[in-house]
Amino acid sequence: MGIAAETLTVGVATPLSEELCALIESLEPRVQLIRDQSLLPPMRFTADYAGDPDFRRTPQQQSQFMQLLNSADALYGIPDLSTPLLKEVVQQNDGLRWVQTMAAGGGAQIREAGFTRHELDRVAFTTSAGVHGGPLAEFALFGLLAASKSLPRLLRQSQAHEWSERWPMAQLSDQTILLLGLGGIGSALAEKLSALGVHVIGMSRRGETVPGVAEIIEPHNLPAAIQRADAIVVSLPGTPRTEKLVDAEFLTMVKPGVTVVNVGRGSVIDEQALIAALEDGRVGFAALDVVETEPLVESSPLWEMDNVLLSPHTAALSYAQEEQIARLFARNASAFLDGRALRNVVDTVHFY
Repeated sequence: MGIAAETLTVGVATPLSEELCALIESLEPRVQLIRDQSLLPPMRFTADYAGDPDFRRTPQQQSQFMQLLNSADALYGIPDLSTPLLKEVVQQNDGLRWVQTMAAGGGAQIREAGFTRHELDRVAFTTSAGVHGGPLAEFALFGLLAASKSLPRLLRQSQAHEWSERWPMAQLSDQTILLLGLGGIGSALAEKLSALGVHVIGMSRRGETVPGVAEIIEPHNLPAAIQRADAIVVSLPGTPRTEKLVDAEFLTMVKPGVTVVNVGRGSVIDEQALIAALEDGRVGFAALDVVETEPLVESSPLWEMDNVLLSPHTAALSYAQEEQIARLFARNASAFLDGRALRNVVDTVHFY
């Protein structure tokens, strides 16, 4: 969705440094970023789009913030990462035509906002998909290597000062790895795994060819692929169609000791079923950057399992992320202004 226009007024709704504001405006001079840094929460770390949780606007500042957002043709970010506030802006600002979310999985935020069909048709919502692919692919590879090279045992023995007898370690080059999701993350991982000699199977509804994937399977052939896989990597978005795809029935089909990695959404895996499979050995190791409920509840058995590697949904963050999203936005802004199709538009039927 693009609308040919001479200029584009963009309300900065999320923390964005003046340096990156200047970068966007230099890359696309037809963009005017309207912002007031005093109205935005300071970042605590790179790509901290929520900002300092102690930040508060006065009533006057909140009114100024809303006026700024309601005067924009487009928004850079979801204001305060608040879907109710985003919905309020969309309802009040009849001129709003485009919202750029910071998350690769921004579709879930758009679904959560509960927009009407008219609002979804009027405003284009785009995500930062592709920016996070490299970091998440590396974390997935790290999880696969951690399982193959006995990381839990090495850590236990190191902590116990135990120099044991030798044992053979698995090699990724001998393995068949199933990728559930062949978007930016899955595609980046497939190339890395293929370079290591891994036989990569990828599930796709569209059957497209992906570099590094030796076999493309359709969903109806998934059971046979599950049984062959030495490891399974999930990078699927969270949608009603993918919810608890990896469930108890799925986990009855795996090879004993299979590795499971999740760098997609926690909702794709039935967590209780995964815990049961980790306890009885059907799953030998799990590397999880996401879980069903975040933060992970204190009572979860996952905390205590030494065959689980937990990351607090941080594997996507990199020092380059803020600039990469800014550059992506500038490219999309050019497309918008020229009337060309935007990249990473949220599917407002399935919300991914």
